[in-house]
Amino acid sequence: MFGLGKKDSAPDGATEELADSHSAEQSVGKGRPTPTRKEAEQARRAALKGPVDPKARRKLEREEARDRRVAAREALMAGDERALPARDAGPVRKYVRNYIDGRRTLAEYFIPLAVVVLIVGLFRSPNIQVIVSFAWFLMLALLVVDMTVLLFRLRSNLAREFPDPAQRKGAIFYAAMRALQIRRLRLPPPKVKAGGKPVTRKVK
Repeated sequence: MFGLGKKDSAPDGATEELADSHSAEQSVGKGRPTPTRKEAEQARRAALKGPVDPKARRKLEREEARDRRVAAREALMAGDERALPARDAGPVRKYVRNYIDGRRTLAEYFIPLAVVVLIVGLFRSPNIQVIVSFAWFLMLALLVVDMTVLLFRLRSNLAREFPDPAQRKGAIFYAAMRALQIRRLRLPPPKVKAGGKPVTRKVK
């Protein structure tokens, strides 16, 4: 009887240790603020320096690479020029983007209009097929005229603003590709509205 009672009751020292460990866990879980992304990256780097098994190391490296991609994407969407990829960096590309974004052109509506024409073209009616064919030719003709005028003016402006031909290399092709994109899907995001007014970003 006395032996059973002693066996069931834990010693005072063990009880105190359990209480201390429980309170320590609570203080770590609830008392410490949520780590920032930078702190999480530093913790992962510190973990990678120590002896880690290959599977855990690969997992940490994947998480670090994912965080870098997310940070770069957020910086790009915020318009941080330091985060721009090589194809978008530099004063010439910035000038081209602002020139294209500051104008309404037929080119930016070409893809949505082309999708509409393709959907209408699914109907087998001969009359509809004639209309679709005419619409295609009309759209392409207007697109060629619109792009020719736009790029000709841009080329003249670039030659005046940036006399060095090496700086302007690839700028016209870059402008054409951006002009064909839907405005809301352009990356980096436009900094000027059609008409030249600056874009005001909403603060979250």
